[in-house]
Amino acid sequence: MIWNPFTCSVVTAVAAYLIGSINPAIVITRIKTGKDIRTMGSGNAGFTNVLRSVGVPPAVATIICDYLKGIIAVLIGWLIFQSMPITNDVARTEYVKYGGYLAGMFVIIGHSFPLFYGFRGGKGVVTANALMIVVDFRVFLLIIATFLIVVAFTRLISLGSIVGAAMFPIYTCLMTYFCDYLPLLGTADEIRFRFVLISTGCALVVGLMIIIRHHENIKRLIAGEEKKIKPKKDKKEKNNA
Repeated sequence: MIWNPFTCSVVTAVAAYLIGSINPAIVITRIKTGKDIRTMGSGNAGFTNVLRSVGVPPAVATIICDYLKGIIAVLIGWLIFQSMPITNDVARTEYVKYGGYLAGMFVIIGHSFPLFYGFRGGKGVVTANALMIVVDFRVFLLIIATFLIVVAFTRLISLGSIVGAAMFPIYTCLMTYFCDYLPLLGTADEIRFRFVLISTGCALVVGLMIIIRHHENIKRLIAGEEKKIKPKKDKKEKNNA
């Protein structure tokens, strides 16, 4: 097999999509309750609905697994793009990052439209965070801080997710331009401006994917009907209350 950009892109996209199609929320809820999480609560196959409908331990297991599958997919994208015969170290660094972003986008698509579960999945927020952890940890910290601040003031996880998604391309642009591109401008290790543009473009696509998947939440937020976070109590806790 010739490992050129096209081949690497196809293999990365397919592998990431299949990994994303494994939905922990569905699997864990079936093990815990014997039910399909998509028939419970909001009907979303994600962390928040598991937290509200099933409980804290299953939700924690869900979020951990979602992070892991996102990280694994992005790392696979990195490894595949590293296999390309590129001798220029600067260009290789760029291409490896692109491989990570590509894997991240397709693992989110797989999570949202899983092949194994009738193309009905979650919204991809946690999986998108996994992409950020691997591709740019600085952006991840900014997004998490933004999310926590919004949720702390509003107790609305959906609003925190939407704001974080909207800020993803902005934070990516600021970090890649001011921290990666400008400091190396004019040096032998100069990062090309296209790296800033492509990274920001990929972050914009991911951010829009997350926001679009929250269209029903946006409607409820505008109408003032969005439910604030309140995890389901276990039976023991209810009896002791």
